Amino acid sequence: MQEANFESLIKIIFYILVFFYVFKFLARLLLPVVVKKVVQKAEQSFQQQYGGFQQQRQSTQDEIIVNTSKSSKPRETKKVGEYVDYEEIE
Repeated sequence: MQEANFESLIKIIFYILVFFYVFKFLARLLLPVVVKKVVQKAEQSFQQQYGGFQQQRQSTQDEIIVNTSKSSKPRETKKVGEYVDYEEIE
């Protein structure tokens, strides 16, 4: 059975720090490239899906009619309850 000593503890801490800084350095170099590729793929996929919809919509859309006339009936407001007027009694 091996016993842990101060030297092995220092080596482990050193290796952890080296691994952390190497990983951090590589992430700064490679992560922007990976994210850019993922965004481009998502954009391309979106363009394919939306492009077909846009073409279909343009071929079926002839005229848009907007009715701006107000209806003759005003909207009813919700009646919550009866109004009660309170008076002070002396």
